[in-house]
This record gives sequence, C-alpha cells and structure tokens, in this order.
Amino acid sequence: MSTPTSPRAWLRENLERDNSWIQPLSEAEVAGIDAALEHAKASGKSMLAMTVEDFPLNDTALEALRRAIDATQTGYGLCLMRGFPVMRWSEDDARLAYWGIGLHLGVARTQNMASSIMSDVRDEGGSYRTKNGRGYNTNLALDFHVDFCDVVALLCRRTAKSGGTSLITSSLAVVAEIRRVRPDLLSVLEQPFYYSLQGANAPDEPPYYKCPLTGMKDGLRAFRTNRKNIIAAQRDFPEVPRLTTQQVELLDLLDSLWTDPRLCYSMQLEAGDLQLLNNYVIVHSRTDFEDFSEPDKKRHLLRLWLSLPQAQPLPDDWLEAFRDIRPGSVRGGNRGSGITPEFLAYEKRAAQYHGMHSVW
Repeated sequence: MSTPTSPRAWLRENLERDNSWIQPLSEAEVAGIDAALEHAKASGKSMLAMTVEDFPLNDTALEALRRAIDATQTGYGLCLMRGFPVMRWSEDDARLAYWGIGLHLGVARTQNMASSIMSDVRDEGGSYRTKNGRGYNTNLALDFHVDFCDVVALLCRRTAKSGGTSLITSSLAVVAEIRRVRPDLLSVLEQPFYYSLQGANAPDEPPYYKCPLTGMKDGLRAFRTNRKNIIAAQRDFPEVPRLTTQQVELLDLLDSLWTDPRLCYSMQLEAGDLQLLNNYVIVHSRTDFEDFSEPDKKRHLLRLWLSLPQAQPLPDDWLEAFRDIRPGSVRGGNRGSGITPEFLAYEKRAAQYHGMHSVW
C-alpha cells in the first residue's frame, strides 16, 4: 500500500491549460481489456463471484488502470480515461468489463437502499427533492455533492441529446477561497452537520449521521458535503439539531462558490469516457438534460463507488459516517437492506486481495 500524497487545489484555468489528467487508451490497452472481458464471459461467474483472476488484464492494460487510479490520490485528484469501446460492447458486456476493471482498483461499495453494487445513471422517472429521492435516476440538474466512497467512477455508455454536462470544483480551492473572503466562517466548516441517509441505511443503522464539512488528518484535508441530504435531515428528523444562522450562511456561500467561473470546470463526457474523482478533494454535479426517444440512445452511465488501498486517512470525527477512518480501509457506501452473503464474501475477499483494513 503506497503512502498517500496530498492532492492540490486547482482552478478552472489549470485544467484547461494542462491536460495531463486526461489519459487516452492505446490500442494495446483496449485489446487487453477486451481479452479479459472474453475470459470473464467464458467463466460464467456472477459479478460478485468473480476475482481478479477471472478478469486477467495484460501488463499494459493493468498499468494504465493503475496510473489512472493513482492520479486521483495526487495532483488534481482526478483522471479522465478515454477510449473504452462501449459502442461495440453490449450493455451487459460493458457492465461486466467495468466490474472487472473495478476488481483491480479497489473494493466496490453498495450505493442505495437496494444495496446495488453498480448503479445505472439514467432517467428512469425518479424524483430528486422528495423524501428519500436520489438524483441519478432523473434527468434533473443536481446539487453539488460528494459520494459515499473514496473515488466515484463513471463510465459513459451513451450521451444525452443535449445537456448532462459534468461539473467539478476543487473543494481544496473552495476552502482557500473561504479563508480569503470569509475567514470568520472557517471554524463553521468543522462543526458537525447532520445528513439523511435517504432511506439507504441498513436495518440496524440510524437513518442519519453527523459529519463536519471538512477536517484534517496527518496533514491531509478531506471535504464532505451534500446540501440536499442536510436539508432532508432537518425536514425528516426533528431530533436532529437545527442548523445555526452561520451554518446556513456557510452553505449559501458554498453554493455560490461551487459554480464560480474561476473555480468550476465543466466537461461533456463522451461515450467511452471513464471519469474518476477523489471525493475528498472534488465536489461534483451535472446539468439537466434532454434525452433521445430511442431506448439504446438514451443517456446512460455506469457508476461504481470504490474504496482504495492507497486512499488517505480521514479526520477522527468522520468515524460515525464512514465506520473506518484508517488509510486504505474498506469504508463508506450505503449498506441498504439488500446485503447478501455473496456480497459479504466478495467484500472480504476483495479487501484481502488489496491488503485493506475492514471492519465489515
């Protein structure tokens, strides 16, 4: 397990001028992934039963994936891989290949009340701002947020007719900006905020948790926010402490900074793009979109939430939210109500393969 290094703050112009965070796949790397996919299909195993041996990547492809995931833990805290052959893969092939790639990177986390290990990001007529609503199954613009994992990975299969632009902002740069313009609110960043789990807690878990917006551990800053879930906790749980005037003022300031043109970078994910974001240093969103009418032309991304062996430690007061704050631990995710013995076996096996700590 490598020693974490600190990602740095960036501005929009940094990503525009320096494309080192974009990693095109070579023909040899694509061929390695294709060969591993054929091997996995021949095995006939379910995704949760698969091991890295069932998705055997050649050295060229494996090195490309390692470079990409390592990039999320240093530099800008992100990587965009381009050139996955999703247009000639069936949807099932794309799902299987993506899962196999994830096996080599870390441990997948469950994402919702159904304990899904991979989410389909597409408009399925869901609701967003209602109780237990989630945004990934709608076509609506999303609030800036982070996900419940070390790295969120999005593989784009199909783009929308229009819209659906990915928006990202460096939370490290935002903290620096608050220090410059409103230093009186810096201490509020480290106060506890309460978040609803939107019904995705396990039956033996509370339906909400508390976690400050930011903190430090071993010189590494981590940032966490999701205003929609903070508001949901205020709305649905009267026992949760009420937001103070300063906390509301801070959330309002953050909403303005996430979209500040100096700070916010927008990108249109294309079919075959894989976006990898470090959730502790980057906050993300997307614009609303208009879809095609034909089913297989509709916007569709596949989402993995990953715990990584090389991920940073988390602040001590993040323990309630993540269950484990040690570097390289299996943490985060929404346990939900659908955890199966097969998933628990996968989780244990994957943690052992990657040499990761696990309280599960």
